[in-house]
Amino acid sequence: MDKMMQLLKLLEKTDYIEINEFRMDFDELEFHLMPAVQQIVGKTREESIIGKEVIPSTPAVGEFVPPVHEYPGKIAEVQLGAGTRQTVYLGGQRALYRFEEPQPNPPVVTFDVFDIPMPGLPRPIREHFSDVMDHPGDWAKKAVHDFGANMVTIHLIGTGPKVMDKSPKDAAADIEEVLQAVDVPLVIGGSGDPKKDPIVLEKAAEAAEGERCLLASANLDLDYKKVAKAALDYNHAVLSWAITDVNMQKTLNRYLMKEGLKPEDIVMDPTTCALGYGIEFSVDVITRTRLAALRGDKDLQMPMSSGTTNAWGSREAWMKKDEWGPTKYRGPIWEIITGLTMMLCGVDIFMMLHPLSVQILKEIGDTFTRNYLTTKVPDISEWITQLEG
Repeated sequence: MDKMMQLLKLLEKTDYIEINEFRMDFDELEFHLMPAVQQIVGKTREESIIGKEVIPSTPAVGEFVPPVHEYPGKIAEVQLGAGTRQTVYLGGQRALYRFEEPQPNPPVVTFDVFDIPMPGLPRPIREHFSDVMDHPGDWAKKAVHDFGANMVTIHLIGTGPKVMDKSPKDAAADIEEVLQAVDVPLVIGGSGDPKKDPIVLEKAAEAAEGERCLLASANLDLDYKKVAKAALDYNHAVLSWAITDVNMQKTLNRYLMKEGLKPEDIVMDPTTCALGYGIEFSVDVITRTRLAALRGDKDLQMPMSSGTTNAWGSREAWMKKDEWGPTKYRGPIWEIITGLTMMLCGVDIFMMLHPLSVQILKEIGDTFTRNYLTTKVPDISEWITQLEG
């Protein structure tokens, strides 16, 4: 006890004590600090003393200022839809994040439609469209009129040599059917066959002349020159597709512009990896692509597209497993989170499959055009209350 009193007396005369090889054994310990000690403790809690410089332990509370950056570059604005179509605009941003500057155009969702019945579609999607899958026009009409799609993507899967090997003329007829059914802009996709797709897209572009569609897609593994020429001849834009590689994307964009396309005619697709299946690679590439464009790289100053439907390739989205929860909710959530992640990285247009996913991502996208720097923040002080007793 005497040693403890000596220790307390020392504390009255100093701000700092170092004790070596100290040990204390006890069952219960109660400290009663002397007034002088309490004063020292209170002082050290409020400030740290380093030499002669006094540094407050807690910074002064002030108004939060968002870290807004100004960039020299600007994303080109691409128009989709003309002639008998409604008009949609993509891009036009001068900043990466919406708190830096409100986006001039909201993100757009396009509904995936196919030229043939797709029995391989997951049940949560197929059950919404089983009655219209024999006719792409009816499928597109239901996507727009019943589920509110901004656009329609018509995939000409049936033209694939290993599918139904439909002719380019048949593909053109399917495009005409969809054009008659809806008045929203179209994305026109092939079957994925590198030899046949350029021929199919050329014929489809002719059938949709003047309607300002997005031809999907041009890449380094097929005759991109033919796709670019079809876009120029019939007034369309081109989807420039690269596989998670910024340098590959730059190269392809340069090639397309050498063929006569302008940044206002190109939408990039850096490839979307699904949630849980490499989405971090897409986050990295898409964010770096957008930042490079804003910093002045003219080869990357185009809007971006996301094949958000890749989310349905994840087994967690569709596999029946009771402990994972019902697929009717799990699948749309998987697609929504994949799309939302890409949206936060700067993506402008989303190709999607499920009606609920489309609805929710559209609602989220609409908020991206609001000016949050001037919008009054609602009072949330009463949102959480404590019950007495």
